[in-house]
Amino acid sequence: MTKAFKQGTLADLIRRPLITEKATLLLENNQYTFEVAPKANKPEIKAAIEELFDVKVVGISTANLPRKKRRVGRFEGFRPHYKRAVVTLAEGDSIPLFPDV
Repeated sequence: MTKAFKQGTLADLIRRPLITEKATLLLENNQYTFEVAPKANKPEIKAAIEELFDVKVVGISTANLPRKKRRVGRFEGFRPHYKRAVVTLAEGDSIPLFPDV
């Protein structure tokens, strides 16, 4: 583990998979989209994905999305900040996002 992410383990970097229309279309290209910790960097995300899912990561694209305003009555604030990571896997590898029940 590198020095940038100190407060937890590699498993704490990956918060959840993002299931949106765009993310579903990217599954055809063997690309998976995850919400990750905002302080995580690309080598840490790669190590976490390879450790958790036992796959080979070929590439990673990250995006720090802007905060969105949220209003409740007369009180105004911001929605929680998150970082998005699009992970490209090697040919033949896959992550079961929808396991057979």
